[in-house]
This record gives sequence, C-alpha cells and structure tokens, in this order.
Amino acid sequence: MRLIKSRFVPLALFAVCVLAAGCGEVNNTIDKAQACLEAPKIVTDLAAKVKDLTDDPKAMEKALDDAAGKLNDVADKAANTTLKQASEDLAKTLGGINVQNVNDAVDAAQKVGSEAVDYAQQVAKACS
Repeated sequence: MRLIKSRFVPLALFAVCVLAAGCGEVNNTIDKAQACLEAPKIVTDLAAKVKDLTDDPKAMEKALDDAAGKLNDVADKAANTTLKQASEDLAKTLGGINVQNVNDAVDAAQKVGSEAVDYAQQVAKACS
C-alpha cells in the first residue's frame, strides 16, 4: 500500500510544476495585455495635456517628466521586449526634453506629437 502512494508523489510533483509554469504564462499574458492598454493611454493623455500647456513651460516640464515615469513603470512590467524597449526609449526622450520658455514648450508639443505617432505604431506591432 505504501508503494502505491510513493508512485503518485512524482506524478503530483510533475502536475504542480506544470500548473506553476502555466500560471507564469498567464501572468505574462496579463502583464502584456495590461501594458498594451496602459502605454497608449499615457501617451494619449500626455498629447492632450501638452497642447494645453504651451503657455506654461513649468507645467509642461512636469507633465513630460510624469509621463516618462509612467512609461518607465510600464516598461518595468512589460513582458514583451518590443513594448519594453519602445516604452523605455520614449521615456528617455520625454525625460530629455527641456522646457525653459514658451518657445521650448511649442517645440516640445510638436516633438511629443511626432514621437507619440511613432510610439503608437511600435505598440500596435508589439501588442498584435
């Protein structure tokens, strides 16, 4: 009787390992789906804000830095390497934009617009 029980131990361990691996796959899928939803929203929200902040350089600088931080968070959670790289690159670009005056703010708004289009294409590719 004891021999029968010991036969099931390896089978039980195998089943636990398979389930654990499957759960990891589900978590990666959820992380990717979540990142695919969050990333475009961050950029869309930023693009909308930036248009209204061309007369307020300090507020624009803060909006750019906040968006860069959020994109870095998405990149940290992204299971997809393409999405991770695109988010990190855009975060770096946004963090590097220096807005000192109204002219810089107008230039930044244009740059955010063009970078957002490129980023959206990369996200679409990564999330399809």
